[in-house]
Amino acid sequence: NNLGTAKKTKQLTSSRSCKFSLTMFFRSNVSIMVVISILSPIPRNSAFAPSLPRFATPTRLKANTLLHANALESLAEMTTISIDSGDLDVVQQFASTKLITDATTNPLFVSQAGMRGDVRYEAMVQDAISYAKGKLCYEDGCFAPDEVIDLAIDHLAVSLGKELTKIVPGRVSTEVDIRLSYDTEASVDRARRIIGLYEEMGVANVKDRVLIKLAGTWEGIQAAKVLEKEGIRCNITLVFSFLQAAAAAQVGAYLISPFPGRILDWHKSKTGQDGFAPEADPGVVSVKRMYAYFRKYGYDTICMPASWRPSRGADVEGSDVDEILALAGVDEMTIPAPLLESLQALDGKVVVKHCQAESSAAACTDPDFMLDQESYQKYWASDGCGQDKLKEGIDAFTKETEKLVDVLIKKF
Repeated sequence: NNLGTAKKTKQLTSSRSCKFSLTMFFRSNVSIMVVISILSPIPRNSAFAPSLPRFATPTRLKANTLLHANALESLAEMTTISIDSGDLDVVQQFASTKLITDATTNPLFVSQAGMRGDVRYEAMVQDAISYAKGKLCYEDGCFAPDEVIDLAIDHLAVSLGKELTKIVPGRVSTEVDIRLSYDTEASVDRARRIIGLYEEMGVANVKDRVLIKLAGTWEGIQAAKVLEKEGIRCNITLVFSFLQAAAAAQVGAYLISPFPGRILDWHKSKTGQDGFAPEADPGVVSVKRMYAYFRKYGYDTICMPASWRPSRGADVEGSDVDEILALAGVDEMTIPAPLLESLQALDGKVVVKHCQAESSAAACTDPDFMLDQESYQKYWASDGCGQDKLKEGIDAFTKETEKLVDVLIKKF
């Protein structure tokens, strides 16, 4: 209450600014001792005085600065992560972590949506049927039933994709009817229609938010060539060989989805070997080769592996994420929910960056040989893994599409 004392105190305080350092020591019992020490006074006009507010709100800490980062958090710092699911609730759950930015769908997810009892998906199916009827049918019937069903399938796929764009901030992949995998012109037409449906449903910036998925056939890759020139970005899926990856990059495909797990399946079936060290897993080796080729020759194509298997064998604890960890650092990955949960259960220290642009490019020994249809088919004829797994993948997705067709016909 003494005015003179107060003035003296104020002058003393304002004559210096104390800098504090926070030193944290970690003991073996994980307890933390915080020591605050007062260092030499720093004049407020000093060049070393902090220019930012002392208690500025921080952005999200990088995973490697967190005390208890899990493997998913650490992986998300070096690789963009897409969730491989059409279950809206599951996608919402993982999107809320801010670690998942994109989403992918395929005929299986659309088929499941068509057959699920959930009222949200049932409404999508009914809307798709009503839309297709309104566009292509008359009071006395539908004169081109196959075309009506195809339109309903596209509408359903886009309805699911639209809901996903509301949940994830990044891109959503929507697949062209897998039955058109060997028809370039028809694939291009359906891709344009899918983009048009997204626009019709009010999705903003469609060409920035949606990727068109096309099978990695020569015809599918050529469809991507046409679409990319129109600003429609493409995801070449069912990639099982370096040849497919190189061809996709050369036509300017935005992204490829190689399947390391299915490549591993093929090699295990041919060699009889039960397991591999993750770094020697044939699927991992193949994806690293593709990634290295892209980086060496300056292709902008994103490498986004999908479809995972346990390198060391299913009976080895923790092996379900072997391939994911072995490819940490690759551009992007699409991962199903069960494996995302497995990553959340692991310590972040298990994640080591194995794919780095500069070192991968330096290690690439493949020439940048320009492919045309003749040379592609010549090399493809000797690509056993590519041929077998591509056919298997197309056949499997075709069966799922046919299941969806049956569902739609019954509901018509």
